[in-house]
Amino acid sequence: MNGSNQTAHPSCKSPPPLAIDIILNLDVFGIILYSILTFMAAVSMLLYIEECIYIYRKVPSNKKSIIIWVNGAAPIIGTMSCLGMWIPRATMFTDMFSSCYFAIVVFKFLIMMLEEVGGDEAFLRRAGKHKLKISTGPCCCCCLCLPSVAITRRSLFLLKLGSFQFALLKTIFTILSIVLWTNGNFEFPQINMTGTAVWLSSFIGVLTITALWPVSIMFIHLKTVLQTLKIVPKYAMYQLVLMLSQLQTVIIHTLALNGAIACIPPFSSFARGCMMSQQLLILEMFIITLVTRLLYRRQYEPLPEEEHDDNENTKVVVFPESA
Repeated sequence: MNGSNQTAHPSCKSPPPLAIDIILNLDVFGIILYSILTFMAAVSMLLYIEECIYIYRKVPSNKKSIIIWVNGAAPIIGTMSCLGMWIPRATMFTDMFSSCYFAIVVFKFLIMMLEEVGGDEAFLRRAGKHKLKISTGPCCCCCLCLPSVAITRRSLFLLKLGSFQFALLKTIFTILSIVLWTNGNFEFPQINMTGTAVWLSSFIGVLTITALWPVSIMFIHLKTVLQTLKIVPKYAMYQLVLMLSQLQTVIIHTLALNGAIACIPPFSSFARGCMMSQQLLILEMFIITLVTRLLYRRQYEPLPEEEHDDNENTKVVVFPESA
């Protein structure tokens, strides 16, 4: 071989290593790092379980399951990332599970905002005289000329449908991807434009943007009403989980596929990129779990209802406290 050709290590073109290979190749730094990250993931899940018990006991029945779903985004993703870190060959499945869970969280967050104002009927009664601003991100933030939409049962149904389709279709396409993978038609690290993974990922990206739009519309309309319930930091944590679990992961995977991340045996370039992504997510989701615990672990009392008299003076009627 001439000087311009270099022999690559066999691990750089091989599948991700087995879990036992990782354990056998860990040095002192690796043992400490893996132990700390595993501890973070375990603590996140324990805190989430304790919070589920608190919510089940203290929160009204119409909000229990919704808040449990939304609050579980960070600890669930962190736990799946921990499994992917220890078992690299399962990374595709752990990422798929995390994505499916967050797709459901997108819809649940929209429903949670509606339930915080008392449900669909209370929302229509409160906002019936107002209009929805639809020139918001991620779809139409630049289309300021779009007219506002009247708040009706039909527009509310369309907002719900826009988010629900993502939860449903994301799960369906995930199952389809697994079926195609078993048949050899789907391989995650595909970079050619004819690859099944590329077309499925592109279509799911469109579904994601379509689902985030109704949530953004509803948040802009209700952020003032729900300000006392800390809806702004809750929405910020929801957006942060989205960016870290979806956008950050895509960026790292793209860099790995393009060879920007070096191959270090026993990890190939792509496998090492996946490992780095999992480790970052464990740390990030641990911090988000601690923050969301402060936001959601509270007493849930009914929101005061606004009533208008003939002189358009606003009165506030406070419902009895929940048990």
